[in-house]
Formats: sequence, C-alpha cells, structure tokens
Amino acid sequence: MTVESGELQSGGRGGRNLTYGLLETLGRAIVVGHYDRTVFPTEAVLATRYGVSRSVTREAVKMLTAKGLLTARPRKGTTVQPSGLWNLFDADVLRWLLERKFSVRLLRQFSDLRVAIEPAAAALAARHGDADGVAAIARGFDRMAAADAGDDDPLEADIAFHLAILRASGNPFYMQFQDLVETALRTSIRFTNRFNGRTANLPQHRAVLSAIEARNPDGAHRAMKSLIDAVLALVATVEASEG
Repeated sequence: MTVESGELQSGGRGGRNLTYGLLETLGRAIVVGHYDRTVFPTEAVLATRYGVSRSVTREAVKMLTAKGLLTARPRKGTTVQPSGLWNLFDADVLRWLLERKFSVRLLRQFSDLRVAIEPAAAALAARHGDADGVAAIARGFDRMAAADAGDDDPLEADIAFHLAILRASGNPFYMQFQDLVETALRTSIRFTNRFNGRTANLPQHRAVLSAIEARNPDGAHRAMKSLIDAVLALVATVEASEG
C-alpha cells in the first residue's frame, strides 16, 4: 500500500481509530523516506487525501512531532526532521525502522543497548525482586520450555521472560524500557531463530532465572550478558559475511 493511495494503514470507525490509522500511514511513509525531498503536506491536504477531518490530521501531526519525526516552524511550515533527531526510544518509531528494511547494523546497535540495560536489570531483580516478580520470570521461562515442546508461542514466551525481568528489577527507569525491548525483540528473536535454526537457548535463559532465584546479582548479570553476547556474536558473523 503506497502513501499516494489515500488509504490508511488501519481502518475502523471513530476519531481515535482514524487518528492512529493516519499516524501509522504517515509514520511509515516518513521513515521509508517518502518525504525526504518534498514539503510535508499541510493538514488540509492530508485531510482531503485521506478523507478525514482536520482534527484527525492535526492530532496525527502532533503525535508525529512528539516522536521527533516532524517539526513546525513559522513561515516554513511542517518539515521532516533528520533521522538523527527521531525518538528511537519510541516503540512506533523503532518498529517502523525495523519494518522499513531489515538492518543487521540496527539490530547490532539495539543489542549493544540491551547489554547496557538487561544484565543490570537482571542483577536488580536478583537483589530486589519480590516473590511475585521472580515468580513471573519463572512463568516466562516455563512458557519458553512449553514453546520448545510446541505448546506455546516461542516469540511471545521469550518476550514475556525478558519483560518480566525488567518489571522485577523494581526500578521504574528500567521498566520504561519495556515497550522498546518488546518491539525490538520481535525482530531480534526472529533473526536469531532464522540463523540458528532453533528457538531460544533454554539453558542460557535457565541460568539467568536460576541466578535470580538464588539472589545472586553478579551471577544474574553474567548470565544475561552471556545470553546477549551470543546474539552479538551471531550478528557479527552475519555482518562479516555481508561485508
């Protein structure tokens, strides 16, 4: 579906559905470079093109501006921001980037960020995680084991495990990374599974859980770092083969 078609990426009745449909359509169009060398349409033009109200276009443009994709200046109108100014911590922006064209380089950069976040979150979960938080991590692992036997969704189970660790950290700043981690993990896990020819490495995930259950912060940190380092090693191998 092209942006010129005048059709929204997602339909539905009601202003909010229309707003998010327009947000999805325009966000993807910006990220793929459709507006790189053109003036961004006015709200009136967008309203006519997509058959929505001015209030819908105004709200969608505000949301794109908040994500760092657009900027509005007096007498210059609305323009697309350079990609270096986009909010990469926004789940929609990251998803559009990952959907644009699969990039091993982007996946490596995300994995580098994971190394800075997830091992520390695992250590915090081991140190401060309450019984409910640790139990949620264990349930995530149980789902992964079930998925390995064909009784659960491998992708959703893996994501549930990692998000449970962020929540169990008890640190609200780490919890803020949930949407970012979930969005990028969907691409990362598919990538590693495709090249490894299997689902997640259960022993590595078990090591993370065991260290957290044993209240061993250093062990939890090492186990999670080892897990992500394996992804980085695979990414490096693929990058070398493509170079």
